[in-house]
Amino acid sequence: MLPSDNRLRRREDFSTAVRRGRRAGRPLLVVHLKSGSTDPHATGESTPPVRAGFVVSKAVGKAVVRTSVKRKLRHLIRDRLSLFPPGSLVVVRALPGAGD
Repeated sequence: MLPSDNRLRRREDFSTAVRRGRRAGRPLLVVHLKSGSTDPHATGESTPPVRAGFVVSKAVGKAVVRTSVKRKLRHLIRDRLSLFPPGSLVVVRALPGAGD
């Protein structure tokens, strides 16, 4: 599980990262990064945390498969949060076939 400070929760945060961020992809995965963005909802923190969210649609598989994919992705991202600039928004989107 990601720490609560590092989770993307709001729809507008996901939209911002996907629409305004940079995108890199592989056949089973797409990563959207909006680097150095500031959270308008944040309190007076000096360095905002990196926040990550995951999108795993029904096209990936049934609920058990989707949950398994999300857990694996969270585990991989958790160890790499320090590699992103402070205040970044990261959205990891699993594509069909990621659950195989």
